[in-house]
Amino acid sequence: MLDLDRLPLSRKQLRSIGQATRRINIWHGSVRSGKTIASLLAFVIAVAGAGPSGLIIICGRSLQTIERNCLEPLQDRALFGPLARHIVHTRGATTATILGRTVHLIGAADARAEGRLRGLTAQLAYVDEGTLLPEAFFVQLLARLSVPGARLYLTTNPDSPRHWLKTGYLDRAAELNLAQWHFKLSDNPSLSAEYVASLAAEYVGLWRRRMIDGAWVVAEGAIFDMWDEGRHVVTQLPDMRRYWLGCDYGTTNPFSAILLGEGVDNRLYAVAEWRHDSRATHRTMTDAQYSAAVRAWLDGLDIVPEWTFIDPSAASFSTQMWQDGHPGLARASNEVADGIRSVSSLLAADRLLVHESCEGLLTEMPGYSWDAKATERGEDAPLKIDDHSADALRYAVHSTAHEWRHLLTAPKEGAAP
Repeated sequence: MLDLDRLPLSRKQLRSIGQATRRINIWHGSVRSGKTIASLLAFVIAVAGAGPSGLIIICGRSLQTIERNCLEPLQDRALFGPLARHIVHTRGATTATILGRTVHLIGAADARAEGRLRGLTAQLAYVDEGTLLPEAFFVQLLARLSVPGARLYLTTNPDSPRHWLKTGYLDRAAELNLAQWHFKLSDNPSLSAEYVASLAAEYVGLWRRRMIDGAWVVAEGAIFDMWDEGRHVVTQLPDMRRYWLGCDYGTTNPFSAILLGEGVDNRLYAVAEWRHDSRATHRTMTDAQYSAAVRAWLDGLDIVPEWTFIDPSAASFSTQMWQDGHPGLARASNEVADGIRSVSSLLAADRLLVHESCEGLLTEMPGYSWDAKATERGEDAPLKIDDHSADALRYAVHSTAHEWRHLLTAPKEGAAP
């Protein structure tokens, strides 16, 4: 059913599969380096040999990420042939069947998920994207692995060197019953040079070191350290193919709306900005007034954005915009680190430029910095100071990443001066 010799595996992958016999087994390193496939195969082999006592669990950030990162690859017949027929799952269900055994799927988005493990006795657990899980959940999961010979299999990309998984487990491997394998992009020989180049273009700075080089490095200093007004600020704009709008809501804090355009020169542009700072003007605005002001601003520009992405915490403002008939409303994608990475990759590739009229954004970009106190806790978070226009830009950019990703490698044509 499972012939490892016939699978396209590297020596490092095969070695890690054969050596994954400790209580804790961790694969970490760069994206697309082969660590996930190796860890999944080691887990399936363990399922095949598991005894009847104790539960088998797969944990991840959410049920959707478990399905995407774990179950769908195992069901790929092109990769795993006959094995794929023995991985059975109905999308949305909280259990799957692997080699005839029931496997429980548990999402762990926040610390409250720890309660889902209480009272369980488990013999096998697989953890996807380990650094994204709450520490309390992970500690409880290890406590639940109480059957003799119980094992945990975990895969993750690198994070801060002060992350709890690094300091509490990887750095203490010699003290624990723990095996670990570090993978780099070069450890996956099946990737084409063209794909590797495209992938590398998506990661710059901090994320390149973590996701491409596989290094556990700290986030410090300016977030957009590639920002250069001489390179990224323009006085004229090309014709635009389409527009999107990002809104960061504030009452006592500034409200900012950034209009993002896709130019005919295959670049993105922060075309215009509407901003209201109640502290500076000594005048607060209601949701209805904000809605009317944003719509009047867009009418004056004679632009209707395809989508308007609103701060997910601004439910009342979203409702007001919907009641006022504003088209194409959506909750902004608010994965902060991923959103910052999207903006960074565009800036580094000179694919995102800002019009000189966006004064609030131009003021914030140079000072947008990592929070040193969060870094000490092993977290990546920006300082929540003077970030409103930067957040609005992030909402518009990251929420449309699937629309512009190809621009990172597309030719620049007729660039604006």
